[in-house]
Amino acid sequence: MRRNESSAEGLLDAALGRIEGLNPMLNAFITVTRELAREQAGRADAESRSGRWRGLLHGVPMAVKDFYDTAGIRTTGGFAQFTNRVPTKNAAVVNRLYDAGAILVGKTNMHRLGGGTTSLESDFGPVVNPWNPRRVPGGSSGGSAVAVATGMCLGTVDTDAVGSGRLPAAICGVTCFKPTFGLIDASGILGDEPPPDPTIPLLSHPCVTARTPDDVAVIFAALADRPPAPPAPPAPPAPVRRLGVVTNYTATNEIRASFERCVSSLAAMNVELVEHTAPFDDARFDVAAIRRDRDDPSRGDFADVDAILLPTLTAPPPTIDEARAAGELAVSPNNTFFCNYFGFPAISVPAGFLADDLPFGVQFAGPRGSDDRILSLAREFQRATKFQFVEPPVSRRGVE
Repeated sequence: MRRNESSAEGLLDAALGRIEGLNPMLNAFITVTRELAREQAGRADAESRSGRWRGLLHGVPMAVKDFYDTAGIRTTGGFAQFTNRVPTKNAAVVNRLYDAGAILVGKTNMHRLGGGTTSLESDFGPVVNPWNPRRVPGGSSGGSAVAVATGMCLGTVDTDAVGSGRLPAAICGVTCFKPTFGLIDASGILGDEPPPDPTIPLLSHPCVTARTPDDVAVIFAALADRPPAPPAPPAPPAPVRRLGVVTNYTATNEIRASFERCVSSLAAMNVELVEHTAPFDDARFDVAAIRRDRDDPSRGDFADVDAILLPTLTAPPPTIDEARAAGELAVSPNNTFFCNYFGFPAISVPAGFLADDLPFGVQFAGPRGSDDRILSLAREFQRATKFQFVEPPVSRRGVE
């Protein structure tokens, strides 16, 4: 856009074309804001023609999980009782998006009130996996991962309370970054409604979903009011010398084999790989324990490493029938929840495919405050492994 090779209206037309062609079959959006988006895109192009650049996301089609309040636009949380709930003010992240020049194309579908990891249980209908409609897309931010994977928008702002942003990203083959707890303002998540559980405000992290770590870094910079990401290849803020390869994660044989192949490909990153154990067993739904463990200066979770690497998923995504039988946490958060508990930054990055052409993702995580390092690692990983974003076949068929 800065080189005048594209326009906000052109990008929006492409996104809305994908929404019109694909959303009826994938159900990624609860609300599509066509008129608002066209008004914003027209204004963005007029500003760019006059030499005004609003910010890092000027003219970029974005969507927001339907957990975040949007003034004058219904915000439901996937809950039927909130069908006509129309907030009068924006969540903090929505204001950040607008300030950065983003174009809002709509509100994405989600597991009802964020209470599960499948996105099957939404009062606005289940979200459909774009790689295999017989399997779940993950959740609770399932609509966002599907929308990004299929080009209905270029990025989304979501929530991740047990891994609920990273899990659907791994299943749908996109990237999700959950920064250090408190780094992005979480106010305005169903802002006038009490949380269903006192642990939720401590566990729920605003997160960013996009196709690549580079895209995620730009959106994160806009939301966190940080300097823009440097051009690739970026110089990491602090060289990562030791990468802990987690050994005590939960995984099926197929996930384990894919992860081991991924680790063996990291020689190009010029890091020292060491075995590491993650504090999975310490994480639990307990307000006092969360506060105590986050503030405990004696903890040494990253004492010998700069960051850690582990699979995002414990198993390939279950079928719809398997998920309904297993319950609302059918996509296991066993490999993700500890980062929410401790407030660690973590990013899930596409890393290849499992059987049946199902995407596979890995996570980089680090101590609180190491967000730039984790982003740099993810960007370096994608360049070193040469695995690029792959579009689901359904998105091509759906718009032909």
